[in-house]
Amino acid sequence: MEKFDFIIIGFGKGGKTLAKVASAQGKKVAVIEQSQEMYGGTCINIGCIPSKTLVHEGLAHGSFDEAINRKHDVVSALNSKNYHLLADDENITVFDNKGVFKNNEVIDLLDKEGNVVDSLTAPHIVINTGATPVVPEITGVNESKYLYDSTGIMNLKDKPERLTIIGGGYIALEFASMFANFGTKVTVLETKDTIMPKEDKEVAEQVITDLKDKNINLVLEAETQAFKDQDGYTVVKTNKGEFESDAVLLAIGRKPNTDLKLEQTDIEIGEHGEIKVNEQLQTTVEHIYAIGDVKGGAQFTYISLDDFRILKDQFFGEGKRSTENRGTVPYTVFIDPPLSRVGLTAEEAKEQGYSVKEGKLPVNQIPRHKINNDTRGLFKVVIDANTNKILGATLYGVQSEEIINIVKLAIDQNIDYTVLRDNIYTHPTMIESFNDLFNI
Repeated sequence: MEKFDFIIIGFGKGGKTLAKVASAQGKKVAVIEQSQEMYGGTCINIGCIPSKTLVHEGLAHGSFDEAINRKHDVVSALNSKNYHLLADDENITVFDNKGVFKNNEVIDLLDKEGNVVDSLTAPHIVINTGATPVVPEITGVNESKYLYDSTGIMNLKDKPERLTIIGGGYIALEFASMFANFGTKVTVLETKDTIMPKEDKEVAEQVITDLKDKNINLVLEAETQAFKDQDGYTVVKTNKGEFESDAVLLAIGRKPNTDLKLEQTDIEIGEHGEIKVNEQLQTTVEHIYAIGDVKGGAQFTYISLDDFRILKDQFFGEGKRSTENRGTVPYTVFIDPPLSRVGLTAEEAKEQGYSVKEGKLPVNQIPRHKINNDTRGLFKVVIDANTNKILGATLYGVQSEEIINIVKLAIDQNIDYTVLRDNIYTHPTMIESFNDLFNI
């Protein structure tokens, strides 16, 4: 049995970063990754990097074939770079195996046939195995040749002329917008009576209008009942009719990847299949930690990176960082144009008892929109009327993915909204809109 200081199961953002820091402290680290296609984790290989590369190419009106080729080149380069970042480190050993728990102390390494080929132990074990797409139980889902998850849909050799997306969440909408930009006829089937129910209603209405203007067919309260393959395509059967599709994207969510024989440990699982952790990311076994998507919560690469910071502080710092003090978490939905959000909407703030005032600015009133040649979008901010503190912002428009981070910083630093209102910004830029947006 080989002994290490750290065992990290999974090659994702948080785990790979921790491995390098631990190595720099002279620690012996084992990193276990069952798929060579996943060096670097979900974001680099099958998540945000390839999908946003395709989004970028779609906005640039490139061809689908060229976009797929560029995506492949980007992913291959990053995959190789991440592998060598760890594998070439004398203190880090990368094992190309599936790792499972033999007990609380020992990790077994399995070959592709499921045989145990080695066993490892360490005083610190970190689970960093991410999440996997949920596959719905629908008639024909296992038989159809035209169904894809978010990974498979980005590896198509030919552009589908007709794409049906099962699910109306953020991942679904990103792919809908992207494929529409490539000229695909897109249908989105959503079970609820609306999309983006948690967003500001006025902004969500604009998003819906813009998606429809791209000829995206949004079908609400749609229950998918069956898939039936025909010659060269499949038929999606629903309570709202039938939809002929060259490809179908299953995008109803992702679930924590806990296929680790956890039943042979004292690690507890939560009600949504996530590994339970405390504020310092410890599982119910003291020396075993879980970071990233596998522990549930927001599935963002930057959350995984902040999870790393918490563990770094636990192992090599003062132990003060936790999930409770990382501040507000912004996010962007990379539709066209992007929707970015941090903190509360006005409705949410009022429900929590705040007295609020709102700032609102259509993008077509921002001088930069003339240069961008894009009038679409609406910026909104929510202010605590009693304290002048910023409670939240929803920015729907070009470059919102960049400037939302300034609002996050202002919230975390407890800055009055007047600071952003009265600041000097370069011109002509989208962020100079803050002079007017915060002029409440």
